[in-house]
Amino acid sequence: MNKLELISALKTEANISKAEAAKVVQIFFDNMADAMARGKRVEIRGLCSFFVKDYKSYTGRNPKTGEQVTIRPKKLPFFKSGKELKERVDY
Repeated sequence: MNKLELISALKTEANISKAEAAKVVQIFFDNMADAMARGKRVEIRGLCSFFVKDYKSYTGRNPKTGEQVTIRPKKLPFFKSGKELKERVDY
């Protein structure tokens, strides 16, 4: 399911216009992204949680030349599915 399909499903289920559904979905995603950018954890009980993982600097390798390269520390979003979602998928 992509964003457009989610908007369409929300429009049908909530009986609202497509523009309103798109606005709701956009607000939801924007707030999730803003919270994670501030280092907060986003948890949707029974479904999943999103959080930011800190990765330290390490030495990597350039695949083209084979030379060693220092990879800077970084932060990346991480997804973890909830117990109920795991059970629902693995019926």
